[in-house]
Amino acid sequence: MTVESTAARKPRRSSKRVSAAKKPQSSEPQLVQLLTPEGERVEHPDYEIDLSPDELRGLYRDMVLTRRFDAEATALQRQGELGLWASLLGQEAAQIGSGRALRDDDYVFPTYREHGVAWCRGVDPTNLLGMFRGVNHGGWDPNTNNFHLYTIVIGSQTLHATGYAMGVAKDGADSAVIAYFGDGASSQGDVAEAFTFSAVYNAPVVFFCQNNQWAIPEPTERQTRVPLYQRAQGFGFPGVRVDGNDVLACLAVTRSALERARRGEGPTLVEAFTYRMGAHTTSDDPTKYRADEERQAWEAKDPILRLRTYLEKAGLADEAFFTSLDEESETLGKRVREAVRAMPDPDQLAIFENVYADGHALVDEERAQFIAYQASFAEEGN
Repeated sequence: MTVESTAARKPRRSSKRVSAAKKPQSSEPQLVQLLTPEGERVEHPDYEIDLSPDELRGLYRDMVLTRRFDAEATALQRQGELGLWASLLGQEAAQIGSGRALRDDDYVFPTYREHGVAWCRGVDPTNLLGMFRGVNHGGWDPNTNNFHLYTIVIGSQTLHATGYAMGVAKDGADSAVIAYFGDGASSQGDVAEAFTFSAVYNAPVVFFCQNNQWAIPEPTERQTRVPLYQRAQGFGFPGVRVDGNDVLACLAVTRSALERARRGEGPTLVEAFTYRMGAHTTSDDPTKYRADEERQAWEAKDPILRLRTYLEKAGLADEAFFTSLDEESETLGKRVREAVRAMPDPDQLAIFENVYADGHALVDEERAQFIAYQASFAEEGN
């Protein structure tokens, strides 16, 4: 279900909403929020969004199914079916909200954790698992869904996105590009170079930083002296911090940034302030470097729970809807399990294909050496 027809900045008043001006002032950086952790709709002077009940339920469905897929993938890794998995637990709102802000002709450059964005782009969840099972290098055609392959090298996709966006501008297209990265990647030189080039060339790109506050064991305060979104000022383009656990705010802010890019006004940095509720990957143990109390505090801000609370309070979803979604979640989990276990082993010689368009003597030599190496195991077995 897509969310595509509403304006991100249309002002509106409603008795169901609480004025943001009544909230106590804080010394923390201001962040855009349209749905509080308690499930109350609030207003923001610069960002507003009006969604139909179907669209709101669609956002909730997206987050629930993405979390279910993520949980299944984590379980499969623990059972030895995947070599590794990077969970998005807690970051569903940031990914679904921003993902649903995209148009079909926009192009996405992800890291390795954007499972929710992939869902929004129509990539089959089972295709995300091939690389983590070791049977392929991606599993989908990037140009089919305008969703690039997962990038393991930290931060490099921001350069790819910037170059692609520069090409979009030169082609005269009105589409936009979005690059996803984490707070840890913001310390990489590639990201700074991408900021520089995108600003100088006025590239139609949105840099979407999911600040989950931990770059494996390093907290954000050990990487920056200022809030991440403020870094954009030094490069000459705007930055905004959004409540990354608020799917409505993430949708409104990202849509606005994309529209700005399409108007030829250049890049925007969006910092989605969220929290990684699980481990960095399944090879990580977060209990060694962060307190349980911290996670418990963020569990109270759960992005799925707050939208469900709002749907229930506003009478926009009944028990039948939630029951049906639970059943759909289980069906998805079963499909993912079966698909992973049915994945065929890759052709061991495929790595030598498509290296050069017309072939190469060195590749031919390496292929022959590998074939001989594989054959030696059969000889030893005899």
